[in-house]
Amino acid sequence: MRIYNTLKRRKEEFTPANNNDVNMYVCGITAYDFCHIGHARSSVVFDVLYRYLKHEGYNVNFIRNFTDIDDKIINRANEVGKEAGEIAERFINEFYVDMDRLNILRPTVEPKCTEHIPEMIALTQRLIDKGHAYATESGDVYFKVRSFDGYGKLSGRNIDELESGARIAPGEQKEDPLDFALWKGAKPGEPSWESPWGRGRPGWHLECSAMSEKYSPLPLDIHGGGQDLSFPHHENEVAQSEAATGKPFANYWVHNGFVQINSEKMSKSLGNFFTIRDILAKFLPETLRYFLLTMHYRSPLDFSFDALEEAEKGLKRIYSALRQIDVELAKENWKKSPFPEELTKELDDLEKSFTEAMADDLNTAGALGHVFSAIRLAGRVAEDKNLRKSEGGRDLFARIKRDMADWAEVLGIFERDPAEFLLELRDNRAARAGIEPAKVQELLDARAQARKDKDFAKSDAIRDELAAMQVEVNDTPQGATWDVI
Repeated sequence: MRIYNTLKRRKEEFTPANNNDVNMYVCGITAYDFCHIGHARSSVVFDVLYRYLKHEGYNVNFIRNFTDIDDKIINRANEVGKEAGEIAERFINEFYVDMDRLNILRPTVEPKCTEHIPEMIALTQRLIDKGHAYATESGDVYFKVRSFDGYGKLSGRNIDELESGARIAPGEQKEDPLDFALWKGAKPGEPSWESPWGRGRPGWHLECSAMSEKYSPLPLDIHGGGQDLSFPHHENEVAQSEAATGKPFANYWVHNGFVQINSEKMSKSLGNFFTIRDILAKFLPETLRYFLLTMHYRSPLDFSFDALEEAEKGLKRIYSALRQIDVELAKENWKKSPFPEELTKELDDLEKSFTEAMADDLNTAGALGHVFSAIRLAGRVAEDKNLRKSEGGRDLFARIKRDMADWAEVLGIFERDPAEFLLELRDNRAARAGIEPAKVQELLDARAQARKDKDFAKSDAIRDELAAMQVEVNDTPQGATWDVI
């Protein structure tokens, strides 16, 4: 496997520090509001990386934290007149609801900031003892950025550039504008904990360093998160961890790209801000997950509801093909007849290509292309009346079905029963189009009776009425079925 390492600015062969064991830490949410589509993208990206590493036989220790104390949480609590802990707990629970719907696997460990205050105090004290941090009269503790020679190596920034824009805010007792808070002295009405520097709470950057060290040997194999975290959050993590331990913090840094809305940055002020729940009120969760995998994880992703509809069509094609394969495999009386070797070789190549795409920096977009090539191959065989009845055809269908199940396990999509999913998708599309399934069924029953009565004029009229409702009718030996045009 080759993966792009932000630290080195290039793809590198992935080699864990300890043989087959992989320690991966991904920054989780600050729990003060519902998750938006940016959270969805990051969660899906690292879920697929987790799935893929396990699929390849690695023992993965996946750590993803919850920030459950922070300025944003405190401000939200003050706005609604509740305790900060209550706000954090609520939105951690809401996070699980969203992630479960998106088929996100639970990590190995999910530490919370407030449950690791002693570890953070200990790390801060180590940094003070080594001359990398200092306490102020107000009870704040700051990290001395200039004491760490490698500052800026992750994000590609240099001290001189940072210094030109740095300022000391009123009330801060920093020695240098670049220094950042490890510990914040208590303010009235805020949650706080006892420390050697008085009551206070940890700075945002500190928790990930402390919890990484607790739940994994350092260096981490992989540290990940959204592109927006590379500076200052991840840069500060590197500084404080490496200054404290004297060893590398993480060997591979993985960052996913931004989500844009109609080619603009997502922002509440622009009115183009969408939570996961805004989207799932209209589309199935699997449609959103599929959409998020159609672009390489490091590239910007342009979200629109039109793009979601296109993703929906792609997912429908896959499930329709899987349903057709099930129909073919249910048949009996297979014939022993020649089967073209080139078709078997074509599937051999597709299996290899899927594996190569995933091993090439988690190229899910390329991998999905090979999924479609596989279902097109199945379709070609199903359309040939001789091949579809041959034992070779049966074996090819069975092999593609196994491949699709294997690939589904890695991607976290098209894992459901095809007939069940397609029925749910139809009803979801009908709801968006304002079509009432009960009304459609009433018309289909009336059309069936008209056909039975040989009243073909009435039957055709009902079909036209359904078409005007954007309903497509398919007549089968088992009766009429319908879908949204």
